[in-house]
This record gives sequence, C-alpha cells and structure tokens, in this order.
Amino acid sequence: MKKKRKLDIIYEDKEILVVNKPTGLLTVSTPKEKEKTLFHEVSDYVKKSNPKLKVFIINRLDKDTSGIVLFAKDQKVKYMYQNNWDNLVIKRGYIAVVEGVLKKKVASIRSYLKETKNLMVYSTNDKKNGKLAITNYKVIKENNEYSMLAIEIKTGRKNQIRVHMRDIGRPILGDKKYGDKKDRAKRLMLHAESLVIINPKTKQKMEFNSKVPTEFEMLFKEVK
Repeated sequence: MKKKRKLDIIYEDKEILVVNKPTGLLTVSTPKEKEKTLFHEVSDYVKKSNPKLKVFIINRLDKDTSGIVLFAKDQKVKYMYQNNWDNLVIKRGYIAVVEGVLKKKVASIRSYLKETKNLMVYSTNDKKNGKLAITNYKVIKENNEYSMLAIEIKTGRKNQIRVHMRDIGRPILGDKKYGDKKDRAKRLMLHAESLVIINPKTKQKMEFNSKVPTEFEMLFKEVK
C-alpha cells in the first residue's frame, strides 16, 4: 500500500490555509481525475478536526507547477479574496529554470494571450483578440546550459509564464507543451515561490514563501 503524503502546510488560521503543492498533482479535479488532487488532500486534512468543515480554492496552479496555493475555510472568505484578487495581491513570485543563456538579464514581456480549442495558449499583439499578460524576469543564476529566473507576474493568465518563455526562445525545462523538446528534466521547472497579499478583512499584509526545490539548484551544480 502506497504511503500517504503529508500535507506541506505553510500557514494556517481560522479562515485560510496556505499549502505547498508538489509537482505532478492537480489542484482541483478534472473529468478524468476526481480524487488525486490537492483539494482532496486539504479537504481530508480539515475534516480530521471537524467532519463538517469544507474548504474552498482561492488560487490555482498548473498540475506540473509546484508552490503556493491558498484555500479558504469558508465560502464568504473565498469570494472576499477572489472577487478583489488583483487589488489584494502585491506580489506573485516564481522561480523558473529555462534553456540557454538570456541576453537580457532583466526584462519585461508583454503580450495578449488567447487559448485555442485544443487548450494551447499563444501570444498575439491584437488586444481585441486576447487578454493582456505581463511577465517580469531577472536572471539570478546561469551556466552554459541553463538560466534560473526570478519571475514576477503582473497578470495571472493561464500558462502565462510558460508561453512567454517560449516566446523569447527560452522554454522552461520540462515543458513539453510549450517547447522543451530535449526532455532533460524530470519535471516542469516552475515553482510559485512567494505571494504577498492583503488580508481583505484586517487589511494587514501577509507574506508567504516556499523553498525552491532542490532539483532546481542541482542543475547548477552538475553542469560545469
């Protein structure tokens, strides 16, 4: 019997629960997968203290992206965050490892994103035909093969970082959907590392951080 994974809790109070999602785990269920989700694990966790308790997802990550995900313990709290999300969020920080060396060590990528019928997202310059996406990045480590980037998104579009990295010819390692054909990573090398947000009730600033996975750092030790 497979051992049950322990939930990695970053922060918890009476209203919210902040967890570190592992790579390869869906945030919420899909038509194909109902139970192997972060939502299911968090729900099981809160029901241990009170079987009547429910949880509500506030933000999501792609299945293969790891890092910070917020849950509410009350539906009203969920909507307090979600309905004013862009105004409450001060910073959404990610760490990514991409192919190659970037000429621009600090830059901002801006485009309009549109999704196709087969769920692929692509950039367009036509603002009437897509949603504005802004991604800022800074190179924090590099070698001859890879670059590690600190990324801050100003908009939260689906697959935004992955598409923007492909657009500049530096796809994220392990991203088979958006351009990494060499398959040199066992996972998507994208991690939601930090979130700074205003509590909609108390108006206090809250900061959550998640440690960068060791496999990211190992890439810069292995290559000489």
